[in-house]
Amino acid sequence: MYFDIKNEIEARKLPDLFKFSDGTDVNSDNVSKRRMEMLEILQKNVYGYVPDAPDKIDFYIEKTDDTRCCAGKAIYKEIRITFPINDSEFSFPVKIMMPKAVKKAPFAVIANFRGTLPDEYIPSEELIDRGIGFGVFCYTTDITSDDNDFFSGISGKIYKDGIRKSGSDCGKIAMWAYCASRVLDYAINCEDIDREKTAVAGHSRLGKSALLASACDERFKYVFSNNSGCAGAAVSRGKKGETVKNITDAFPYWFCKNYVSYAENEEKMPCDQHFLLAATAPRKVYVASAAEDFWADPLSEYISCIEAGQFWRLYGKDAFPYIDSIPKPGDIICGSNIGYHIRSGVHFLSRYDWNAFIDFFLKK
Repeated sequence: MYFDIKNEIEARKLPDLFKFSDGTDVNSDNVSKRRMEMLEILQKNVYGYVPDAPDKIDFYIEKTDDTRCCAGKAIYKEIRITFPINDSEFSFPVKIMMPKAVKKAPFAVIANFRGTLPDEYIPSEELIDRGIGFGVFCYTTDITSDDNDFFSGISGKIYKDGIRKSGSDCGKIAMWAYCASRVLDYAINCEDIDREKTAVAGHSRLGKSALLASACDERFKYVFSNNSGCAGAAVSRGKKGETVKNITDAFPYWFCKNYVSYAENEEKMPCDQHFLLAATAPRKVYVASAAEDFWADPLSEYISCIEAGQFWRLYGKDAFPYIDSIPKPGDIICGSNIGYHIRSGVHFLSRYDWNAFIDFFLKK
């Protein structure tokens, strides 16, 4: 059945990507300045300010195994990343797998719900067989707890007294994003990794973190966000399912305190989530939806891709080649810079999702 997607987008009344906050037009000469302004707005109002990268960082290889992983096709490493932060020091472990058959492999940083390999969300052998290396950390046990405890893990290093004093002090999503960049610090110093094929990936709340990591760190050339929904890939204005009120009632610690003021007040936000996708430009972004993930709202994720996708034109690149209808399960809509798919099923990171992203990641 025909659905007028353009009228739907107009009804959402999304903030204009092509106007600076002072009303000045955005063009190809000042587009980078606009990208930084959008990132500033998102951090101030949604996630809080991501900490600055450390001046010094150390990597320790704690274990290697080049015989047993993925039928002997992969080199496995356990490393520890250590860096100073606020006159203290933070350290966390990462598990690395690299394909033996590739001299310079694409590499994905995966923020995951567990720090174990193998894992149900990570198709290790499929990634290795396609020539992709990856690094995995557990967002809670390795970084900081998924609750209102701001003493745990890196939270206690950022806030020594465990208290966020400013409305724009960062929440946990920003911390998980920040640590994804620290894994990239390791990767880009490895001779067996292709620096032009680096990605950050995550599912659900970690899909939100992956999008923020990519927006903040231009060294990520790709980002894969799976079922990230509210405060992730889905625009909030007119969204079905989870709203800003729902998410800030349940998970206020994911965000900065300023975000709570937009609960049931989304139209007052100076941004929406298409800003987050557009802040990755001119690099590449892939968004995945699930047809029965009503809480995330696939239509609002798709609309975000459509609106953000126009921003690439200011860099002289192709926009998102959307269809003027609601995508149905099995649809894969991929341009040169933004990709999107919707699969059947519920909220989950499946091999279908991974295979679609891998195809986008490896596309010439």
